[in-house]
Amino acid sequence: MPVNALFSFLIKKRLQQIDLFREHPEGAQLEVFTKLVQFARFTEWGRQYDYASITTPDQFRERVPLQHYEDVKPYVDRLRKGEQNLLWPTEIKWFSKSSGTTNDRSKYIPVSREALEDCHYKGGKDLIALHYQMFPQSKLYQGMSMVVGGSSALEQFRPDAYSGDLSAIIIRNLPIWVEMRRTPIIEVALMEGWEEKVDRMAQETMREDVRTIAGVPSWTLVILRRILELTGKRNITEVWPNLELFMHGGVSFRPYRDQFRSIIPSTSMNYLESYNASEGYFAIQDRRDAEDLLLMLDYGIFFEFVPLSELGNEQPKTLLLQEVSVNEQYALVISTNAGLWRYMPGDTVRFTSVKPYRIQVSGRTRSFINAFGEELIVENADRGVEAACKATGALVSEYTAAPIYMNDDARGGHEWVIEFERAPEDLDAFIRSMDNAIRELNSDYDAKRTGDMALRLPVVHAVPSGTFHHWMKQRGKLGGQNKVPRLSNEREHLDALLAAIIA
Repeated sequence: MPVNALFSFLIKKRLQQIDLFREHPEGAQLEVFTKLVQFARFTEWGRQYDYASITTPDQFRERVPLQHYEDVKPYVDRLRKGEQNLLWPTEIKWFSKSSGTTNDRSKYIPVSREALEDCHYKGGKDLIALHYQMFPQSKLYQGMSMVVGGSSALEQFRPDAYSGDLSAIIIRNLPIWVEMRRTPIIEVALMEGWEEKVDRMAQETMREDVRTIAGVPSWTLVILRRILELTGKRNITEVWPNLELFMHGGVSFRPYRDQFRSIIPSTSMNYLESYNASEGYFAIQDRRDAEDLLLMLDYGIFFEFVPLSELGNEQPKTLLLQEVSVNEQYALVISTNAGLWRYMPGDTVRFTSVKPYRIQVSGRTRSFINAFGEELIVENADRGVEAACKATGALVSEYTAAPIYMNDDARGGHEWVIEFERAPEDLDAFIRSMDNAIRELNSDYDAKRTGDMALRLPVVHAVPSGTFHHWMKQRGKLGGQNKVPRLSNEREHLDALLAAIIA
């Protein structure tokens, strides 16, 4: 049986299961909820909140308080020392080290065998399955897959327990059938030194028949450009003529879309987005050229959602899946098969559909600017940058922004640092286009900008190519899953970046 026919046969049942939770989402989530609570009822956490007597999500919401990392950290510290059956009944021996984008303190997220197999691996398999459903003539498995992973720097605190980037934990535990089709070799994929790793990855992969790439867009571009330098080719299609899929996530693809289309000028190239994090695999793009993602409801994750208007409350009220509304912003709350209970990972989402449930990741609960009541979120900023690029012919590599606070001599505003892949001929025109686009998207921002009363026109610093790379290197944040902080309500990141540019 040909490879594609065999694979189509194997994934048919899974696609039927996905269709089932599309049609019966509340039932799927109730089943997940019941399994999670019953499975954990004899853990220390489960006994504390009497999980044995919880039978409904309403009881669960009333009894168990919302959790942030600071609340969970004492349990994580004990788990890392070797205690078990605290949050989850099976052994916890892996911890995903999360760097975040607005907090430099490391977070150690517990990863169970169930989370690895029934969530993270399942998400990867489902992404490929949905790709084949959309593109039945795909020939991915006749070639290799390049995985742009994080660092292999692992902290080992017991002979069988370690922490590191989620991508490193996943790659180290991949099933053999996946490992056989992955490039580069594991020693290179998990190299700690990012700059040496870029060269080694480029050298090892550029002669392979790469059909699929998986990684964070910014760092993937760095490797693709290095491949072009080494090969002397004009574009990646000349290096990998059979390349057909880039699986991306971690950040919005909007600022990078035109750069990828420029470096991979192929009509057969496809891009699929996923929403995964250290805490779990949450959603996958399931339609061609869509900008929203299907919420995956059978990965051992029970979802709740906090309306943004509730976030200032000590214990915000949450909504269940069947209670959400389209186009409203919500902070995500998850209970997982690794023992995170009513945990807030810090992401905000917006529902684009409830039949089935599809979302867009709109930002972070700590990644926004609201110094003057403008409520600017990352989704607004990305769309504003995209509109300005289209209007002026520019290409943006990276950006970050923060408030300019009011004082006696000047009005407040927003200050941006933007690194252009292709700079606009008229920077002022770019700024005005970006500002106008954000005003159209965000009525609060528009109100504050009206008459320049509360917000003046944004201030933009155009910086040379490589600026963000050098800044991230100085912070020890090169490569892998590390991301440039887009928006911040404080000036810490922006001032540090500006100081680095001056120095």
